[in-house]
Amino acid sequence: MKEIEIATDDGSAPARLFEPPVASGKSGVILYMDAFGLRPALDQMAERLARIGYTVLVPDTLYRFGDYGPLDAKTAFSDEETRARLIGMIGATTQAMTVADTRHFLEALRAAGATGPVGAVGYCMGGARALNAAAAYPDSIAAAASFHGGNLASDADDSPHRNAGSITARVYVGCAGVDRSFPPEQSARLAQALREAEVDHIIENYVGKGHGWAVPDHSVYDEEGAERHWKRLLDLFAETLG
Repeated sequence: MKEIEIATDDGSAPARLFEPPVASGKSGVILYMDAFGLRPALDQMAERLARIGYTVLVPDTLYRFGDYGPLDAKTAFSDEETRARLIGMIGATTQAMTVADTRHFLEALRAAGATGPVGAVGYCMGGARALNAAAAYPDSIAAAASFHGGNLASDADDSPHRNAGSITARVYVGCAGVDRSFPPEQSARLAQALREAEVDHIIENYVGKGHGWAVPDHSVYDEEGAERHWKRLLDLFAETLG
C-alpha cells in the first residue's frame, strides 16, 4: 500500500494505492469510501481486490475538511456532535465535486499503470458517487457497484437515477434489507430509470442485513452478507474488467 496525494481542482486529496502482487493486468478500481474516512477496514477490502490483480485506489472524498478522522464506524453516528459534523461534511461535499475529483482519480490510476477499463464501487455515501462517476466517465468506467448506498433515486437534482441515460457500464446495486436512506420507492424508481436507459443492471435486496453490513468495522457487519457481496462484486468485475 502506498499513501499518495492527488492534486484536484480544489486542493490535494489523500489516497491509498494498492497494487497487485504481480503486474498481470491493466484494470483499475476506484473504491469510494463510506463516511468514516480512510482506515484499516477499507485497506483490508482494497487489499483483497489487489490480490486478485486489480490496481485499487481509495481516495478520501471528504478531503476538503482536512484532518477530520478517521472516525469510529461503530459510534460516529450515535454521538450527537460527531453525527452533526458528519452530516454537514457529507452534505457539503456535493456529487458534482466528487465527479470532478474522479477525473483526477482516473489519472492517478493510469499513472500507476492501470490503463485498461476501470471499476467503481462505493459503500454508503460512496454508492451514489460510484454511479454518478460511471455516468460522467463512460469511456473509462466499465462497471459500477453500490452497496448500502443511500439516495440513489431521490428527488435531488444530482440523484444518480437522473443520469442513467449516460451510463454504459454494467451496474450492480446491493441494498440493505431495511434502509431509510434507500427505501423501496427509491429502489423502484432506480430500476425504472436503468431499464428505460437500457443499462445492464441488477438490483438485489440483502434481506435482514443492516446499512453497512459489508464493511468489516461497521456495527452491523455481517460475515455471511459480506461474503455474498464479495461474490457479486468480483463476478461483476471479472466479467467486465477481466
